[in-house]
Amino acid sequence: MSGATSSSPTAKPFAPETRVPGCLAVGGFTPLSTTDWPGKLAAVVFVQGCPWRCHYCHNPDLQARLVADTTRWHRVLDTLVQRVGLLDGVVFSGGEPTLDAALPHAMRQVRDLGFEVGLHTAGLYPDRLACCLPLVDWVALDVKTAFDDYEAVTAVRGSGEPVRHSLHRVLASAKPHELRTTWHPALLPDGALMRLADELAEAGAHTWMLQGYRPTPDTQAALGAGWQMPPAALVSRLARPGLTVQLRGT
Repeated sequence: MSGATSSSPTAKPFAPETRVPGCLAVGGFTPLSTTDWPGKLAAVVFVQGCPWRCHYCHNPDLQARLVADTTRWHRVLDTLVQRVGLLDGVVFSGGEPTLDAALPHAMRQVRDLGFEVGLHTAGLYPDRLACCLPLVDWVALDVKTAFDDYEAVTAVRGSGEPVRHSLHRVLASAKPHELRTTWHPALLPDGALMRLADELAEAGAHTWMLQGYRPTPDTQAALGAGWQMPPAALVSRLARPGLTVQLRGT
């Protein structure tokens, strides 16, 4: 599979920011979503920056960590004030939101307005995630493949190990959560999918959401222009004691 490799400058991991600027580096904002937090009406804040280069990434424009417009987060807050009583919550997504040192402060500001807080994360920074978990009401953790196979998806060597730790922290937190995996046969072959099922079951996961690959203009040249959903025969082989597999995207 072509794409960035772990030795390329763009794919090299970088550390989360240690500065606390007080203003989140906002890369985008959706005032209303009915799909980013199941069962909730939510606004979505997209945070800049991600060191991974996943081949099916839907938000490649958010991978770069740019100089933040310090007024943008304040404009988001102004909009949220006007939606108090109309929305259930605010989801922080990305990019990888836990990259930003201002995320816990932003979550507290949102909670102070009376909103519930959701988080989409790929689990890159388990310690940062642990700091955020007490502030969230729901977290969606992307588990991309079996932990030893992560480089095939992210183009970054060793990227599965922090996600293993993040998974255990999410499960130990007892917070409502969704563990989800995007399936494409070229990136997640049957063997890797089976190993992931074993790893999730061994970690104590109860529900696992498989979602189909959805093509975008940036991904269809390499991964195809059609939806990809795991065949029923493959899904039936994923059954593990205590682990329920669900499908999204059919």
